[in-house]
Amino acid sequence: MGLEMRMPFEPGTFFEAVRERSARAERRGALLSIPTSFELIGDSETGVEFLVRISLQQKRKHEAKREQPRTGANPFLPYDPDLFVADISETHVCLLNKFNVLDHHLLIVTRDFEDQESLLTLDDFEALWLCMAEGEGLGFYNAGIDAGASQPHKHLQLVSVPVGAGPERTPIEPLLATAGFDGPLGTVESLPFVHTVARLGERSSPGSRGAAAAALAMYRAMLQRVGIDAQEPRPYNLLVTRDWMFLLPRTQGFFRSIEVNALGFAGALLVRDREQLAFLRREGPMTLLRGVTSARGGRN
Repeated sequence: MGLEMRMPFEPGTFFEAVRERSARAERRGALLSIPTSFELIGDSETGVEFLVRISLQQKRKHEAKREQPRTGANPFLPYDPDLFVADISETHVCLLNKFNVLDHHLLIVTRDFEDQESLLTLDDFEALWLCMAEGEGLGFYNAGIDAGASQPHKHLQLVSVPVGAGPERTPIEPLLATAGFDGPLGTVESLPFVHTVARLGERSSPGSRGAAAAALAMYRAMLQRVGIDAQEPRPYNLLVTRDWMFLLPRTQGFFRSIEVNALGFAGALLVRDREQLAFLRREGPMTLLRGVTSARGGRN
């Protein structure tokens, strides 16, 4: 399916449907939002002001994650109809994130089982782009458990922006704007871990003709740049806006018992208790991100 084909929903109605479905799911008890407070913690290495949310009520989510290996249950096959938002394409549906911290947190899920560690495909990018063409958002992918994925069934995610306290879409965005480019791909000098940044021009922006194919080609080049072999994929995080993509390999899902997914690299972290919060205050958020990534051996 190409983006030039008819959209599966009426243009301009997608986020209205998200709001309506969210309200209904909450009334029916299908949406189990995790209440949080937050604190801003500046990173002295990069100048990024991280938004750190703290919650003492994540127990039910962690219990559900522990139970799944025992039961073999896949929450996406079948999915809870109360969490359904829209049919996106022949290959993907859009669901609400049952255990959401952010309002209107969406999952873009393959209809048939595909492994979360597998590489993204043209179908994946088409599904994501159809949603992002409807309005500003931050898309992301946690490629495997060691990249922060909580389910083995392939799903991308989409959240509303801004995700931080400032006017930027993400706290990391001003830093990414300092990237130096060698051709279409760039690197941020002050980031201590292996990564690459890509600018999305009109040809690859959501809503343009052939956009998904152009973004897929850029994504494959990014994987190659950071040393991820398409034949032997390994964990990584991908963040996507209408203007840029940011990709980085991962080495582990936790550091000092703090879980990190792609949103951590956008500048938004979640901690379970005051002890974890104190660690971030003391050591700085970049210490956490450095602990779950590969160090840059040289500057490029």
